[in-house]
Amino acid sequence: MITRPQTWPVAITLEEALDDVSRLTDSFEILEDGPRGDRVSDGLCRESPRTGGRFHDASFVATMLARGERRLLTFNAGDFRRYGDRIELVDG
Repeated sequence: MITRPQTWPVAITLEEALDDVSRLTDSFEILEDGPRGDRVSDGLCRESPRTGGRFHDASFVATMLARGERRLLTFNAGDFRRYGDRIELVDG
């Protein structure tokens, strides 16, 4: 999204975005989803039905929980507040 001028006031080039991603992935552990996360995601969605973007958020949280991670660095803390009893939000 950061490369799209329609959604970001000052879009950057694809090369700049990829450089930023490389720096971030070198600094943080990247968790991958999988069968454990799918089961947790199913449970989260059954507890409180989610669709669209909110389903995507639930999938992030499920992957974290399945891997034993509780802290999420995000620039969209509001999207994840509903999971505040399960995770710790770190504002970016």
